[in-house]
Amino acid sequence: MSKVFVALSVSVDGYITGRDPGAGRGLGDAPLLFDWYFDGDTSSRVFDGFRLSEASARVFDAVAGRVGATLAGRNTYDDSGWANGGTPHPTAPLVVLSHRPIPELERQTLVTTGIEDAVAAAREAAGGKDVGLMGGGVATAALAAGLVDEVILHQVPILLGGGRPFFRSLPEHVRLELLEAVPAPGVTHLHYRVLR
Repeated sequence: MSKVFVALSVSVDGYITGRDPGAGRGLGDAPLLFDWYFDGDTSSRVFDGFRLSEASARVFDAVAGRVGATLAGRNTYDDSGWANGGTPHPTAPLVVLSHRPIPELERQTLVTTGIEDAVAAAREAAGGKDVGLMGGGVATAALAAGLVDEVILHQVPILLGGGRPFFRSLPEHVRLELLEAVPAPGVTHLHYRVLR
């Protein structure tokens, strides 16, 4: 069975955006949070235009190559400009969890009936590959529902002091087991398995 994981860049103080994110403003003022995508000399095999360090390319491409579908919440969808078309992954369809309508676009599916149905729709769209979650709200809801298998933090050595937090309040503790820690220029990749 395919796995469900979340993998996002995060500041040391736990933010996945800078201050004032939103439609038309992208992920807000988030200096350095995504620089590691472009500050190396190794081209990504999955994402055109990404030039990472050798260590980051190995980790990033291994994770990105697993994705058969992406599931995002509405804030992430709006902030990232996907209402104008496209998806966060070059080959994988996007499932959006929202109570508000989205434009009818190729490779995008709206689910309005909750995280369980959204994950099920993303698994179906993934065609046997894994589902990547995007956004703090979706990640937290899926963790609370026991639907996440792995958490991957691309931790950037910066304290942003504000923005959208990676995780919201959970109803109980979620225990993680560290599988791999890979230091790289400008980022440390932390790969955890969710313990159940």
